Amino acid sequence: MSRRASLPGASELFRITSSPALDLPPAPEQPAPAKGNGNGNGSGNETGHAHKEQLTRAARSGSGRTKHDAKITVYVSGDELLAMEQARLNLRAKHGLVLDRGRLVREAVAVLLADFDAAGEDSVLVQRLRAGSEDGKETEN
Repeated sequence: MSRRASLPGASELFRITSSPALDLPPAPEQPAPAKGNGNGNGSGNETGHAHKEQLTRAARSGSGRTKHDAKITVYVSGDELLAMEQARLNLRAKHGLVLDRGRLVREAVAVLLADFDAAGEDSVLVQRLRAGSEDGKETEN
């Protein structure tokens, strides 16, 4: 009997450990919003509804639990961080979705970019950035 320890080879150390069975399923599509403006007469803003339907069909999605090859650093205020943590805990407690801050941010960015691709000028991103510049807020580089 040899007194040397048996060590794994390079092929065992560098093998792929993820499998499609372990990947998270894609997020379910949201149902189309009801027509009307909430007062029951059906005379709501139809372009808003069409915009929301386009958003649910958008091709963009968060990258989920994969190895990422790029990294950015984003500074947020204490209030923004607290809101993000509350949303993360709410997703866990009420919806059974366990995720880290990175996944939450990637999904939020994917939703925002899908909205921008679908709506362009009328997107939430453009509207919020315009509102911020009108309030005298400077944009960061």
